[in-house]
Amino acid sequence: MISRTTLSKVEKGDPGVSLGIYATVLFVLGLEGRVAELADARHDAVGLDLEAEALPKRIRGRRKRTAPASD
Repeated sequence: MISRTTLSKVEKGDPGVSLGIYATVLFVLGLEGRVAELADARHDAVGLDLEAEALPKRIRGRRKRTAPASD
């Protein structure tokens, strides 16, 4: 259902090919489970690193607990 030209672009990794075409090729090859892996953020090391850098940094140290006063 795709042209030979498009398939050639898929094989070359052309960024202009739509994700739907890649999904179709994976389905035909019996690798449709791999589509879910592509969208899984747990496998995106760069994205996870960028997210960790964006987390707020602790400005103040923790307060020390004082023992309750005995009467």
